[in-house]
Amino acid sequence: MKKSATVVTNDPKTTEFELTMQGEVDSFATITPAYLRLYGNVGENISGKAVILLSEKYPFKILEVKAQDGQNIKFNLEEDLKGNKPVYTLTVENLMEQQGRYHDTIQFKTDSTIKPLLTLKVYGNIFEKPDERKKTKQIQNN
Repeated sequence: MKKSATVVTNDPKTTEFELTMQGEVDSFATITPAYLRLYGNVGENISGKAVILLSEKYPFKILEVKAQDGQNIKFNLEEDLKGNKPVYTLTVENLMEQQGRYHDTIQFKTDSTIKPLLTLKVYGNIFEKPDERKKTKQIQNN
């Protein structure tokens, strides 16, 4: 990675200069997808999965998983081995029983001093059932 910025100073001899930073960026872990979207109709089973792959350079264990709010979702974390490396799979299920939207953040507490907390955003959008939408439109048109 290489980034540059112009620095402005109050030094009359050097009022501004270009500062460049360069270095390698290591990935601590990869969470795929980067966030979960739980979209569907009221009454349907709506769920999503995210996979957490660990970097060989920064191994860690997930010690605890919790939702910041937790009112509209439930979740389960499973650990499997892929080769010799642990792989975590998180399954998130919608609990909202009426039309509406919500968002939440799932937090993963790790045993790493480098990154003790990982997060995953969850977005929910629950729609009326299609037959209910027709009824609502009919009432509005009359």
